[in-house]
Amino acid sequence: MPPKKKAGDEVVRKVLLGRPSNNVKMGIVGMPNVGKSSFFNCLSKLNVPAENFPFCTIDPNVAMVPVPDPRFKVLCGKYAPKSEVPPTITITDIAGLVKGAAEGAGLGNAFLSHIGATDALFMMLRAFESADITHVEGDVDPVRDIAIITEELLLKDIEVITKVVEASRKNVERGLGGREKKLEFECLEKVLAWMRDERKQVRFGEWTPAEVEVLNRHQLLTAKEIVYLVNLSKRDFLRKANKWLPKVNEAVAAAGGGQIIPFSVEFEQEWVDEDMGGTLEAYKAANPTYKSMMARILKTGYQSLQLIHYFTAGADEVKAWTIKDGWLAPQAAGVIHTDFEKGFICAEVMTFEDLKELGDEEAVKKAGKMRQQGKRYVVQDGDIIYFKFNN
Repeated sequence: MPPKKKAGDEVVRKVLLGRPSNNVKMGIVGMPNVGKSSFFNCLSKLNVPAENFPFCTIDPNVAMVPVPDPRFKVLCGKYAPKSEVPPTITITDIAGLVKGAAEGAGLGNAFLSHIGATDALFMMLRAFESADITHVEGDVDPVRDIAIITEELLLKDIEVITKVVEASRKNVERGLGGREKKLEFECLEKVLAWMRDERKQVRFGEWTPAEVEVLNRHQLLTAKEIVYLVNLSKRDFLRKANKWLPKVNEAVAAAGGGQIIPFSVEFEQEWVDEDMGGTLEAYKAANPTYKSMMARILKTGYQSLQLIHYFTAGADEVKAWTIKDGWLAPQAAGVIHTDFEKGFICAEVMTFEDLKELGDEEAVKKAGKMRQQGKRYVVQDGDIIYFKFNN
């Protein structure tokens, strides 16, 4: 279980992402031969059609997949729109990391720069044995792998901030740049001590809003949220038992906490390929509530960034718009276009539940449940909104 959040945690977790868009990016990181690419291949089969995102190019190692939300399907059924644009998450399969990556080992700097381009991470951990699939460290030990990956990310962040601190030290000591530069320097010294001396990740520190503004400029790797994916054998997954799971839970808790999802790439491959076989059919018969873990993994990645989405809906298009939880109506409008935020007048809002219960928009209006909301309205997950604004 993740630790209870502190006020400082909330500041970092909500601000370090920056301004969300409908192109939320998650990276898959891990040691070589842990199942990353096979997991990515499963996700690739869920790709959103490219024509829904005309300005987006999908590279071979990038998949844009829908965030599962049954409300979106219901809205598309009601409006029968010409265009359907679900909430999405972009997944990048990042090359395997090895010990020494921060100093350039393996793909080193390329690996770490690819992580820098993401909003959050899935850390893939191998907890299955296989005589046919070697491990770069010689044996399977997901706890050791967590330590290696975390240390490499930390070392790179320490290197980056150390260079910035040393480059600016003389100017700050001479008083150049004034109070603003001095405060920035003090913030970077603080985060450097947190990482170098305490060996702690930035995301677990307590930072003021002013410090967060400084940290945002550097996009530190250890500031990114991590969801830990523990890749089990199909046998262990079906029987819900693996010797490494308790140890992984302890290691993640000791590091500061995080979401942990046990699953099986081997099992998911069969599920996605619909190559069910007798074992899976027998398991489904005995466990009719079982579903693929892909939906949970995608939702957890999305929610780890404190993201929600609202909908715009009509005959032309039903679309989900990604925003931060807690955003006000003008900010939410700005995700559609900056003019919507600048010229915001009001938002006409109905809840998904009211629309589903009453049947259509007209019925919602007659029941008095289509409400006009002003600038202080906090948008709720699943709201259906029409914005009014001045050009």
